[in-house]
Amino acid sequence: MKRCWVSLLCFVLLTISANAQAPAGTADAHVAAAKAAARQDYSGVINLCNPPQPAAGQRATPPAQQTNSPAQRTIPPASQWYAEPSKVFDNLYFIGSKDVSAWAITTSDGIILIDSLYDYSVEEQIANGLKKLSLDPAKIKYVVVTHGHGDHYLGSKFLQDRYGAHIILSEADWNFMANDRNAAQLKPKKDMVATEGQKLTLGDTTLTLYVTPGHTPGTVSVLFPVKDGNQRHLAGMWGGVGFNFPRTPEAFKTYGASARRFQDIVAKAGVDVHLTNHSGQDKTLDKIAALKTRKPGGPHPFVVGNDAMKRFLTVVSECADAQ
Repeated sequence: MKRCWVSLLCFVLLTISANAQAPAGTADAHVAAAKAAARQDYSGVINLCNPPQPAAGQRATPPAQQTNSPAQRTIPPASQWYAEPSKVFDNLYFIGSKDVSAWAITTSDGIILIDSLYDYSVEEQIANGLKKLSLDPAKIKYVVVTHGHGDHYLGSKFLQDRYGAHIILSEADWNFMANDRNAAQLKPKKDMVATEGQKLTLGDTTLTLYVTPGHTPGTVSVLFPVKDGNQRHLAGMWGGVGFNFPRTPEAFKTYGASARRFQDIVAKAGVDVHLTNHSGQDKTLDKIAALKTRKPGGPHPFVVGNDAMKRFLTVVSECADAQ
């Protein structure tokens, strides 16, 4: 408890100090507040506060819009994206790549995935990754796609076709995905629609889905329980971090408002495990490495406390306000 109060006091003092150095409401004040909240654990996210730097004569374009038809794509070698699958909690497994994350939640009645990677990596990372972890990919029942960018949804068709998995996006992002530049044959058939506050229950596990527009028109953020022996924790994931959307004042206001709303949800729910869908955003791979040397009963690298995830959401919302 003492450590908690000390951490909270330091955060408050750093924020007050940072804001005191720039007039309230200015871009510099928002950047200072973001930096105070980021500390070392979210240093990889603070670059959101930087202005975009597209190449000369080019416009910044979301990654999902660059894929086009299968014939036009260059598939990177596995050495550039492959990562070993890993057990993170008793009911949660990392089955993502070096950059783009995917997660498998095991329940008493099957598996729920969060995100599905690219079409070229889904079989190796997810299907074969589950097998390496002694899990059966045929038991995948649902795939919650956090948002309609290709690096998160393009593997969904494989999972839908091979295992009959139900694919879940918000209505806005089903539409967003349908109208992007990826070839139609790469996309899953429209299936389930995520709605605000929806409870997705499979066996003994319930996920709560929140529609948090900003990163895409219908980004979905998630809360769900995880188990560590006799310990029970609540995990949270902010569905989309980057500002790769039309850079209008309205878009940034939407993003910031969603981040602050989800921060309130996280605070009230008592989330103490922060997960991301890109490993660099919270040093996922470093935490997995730390798990391998964890002593029995020692601190779990992914149990960061409620304050940490609130700080993360402060970083992204303040950077949105700065823009």
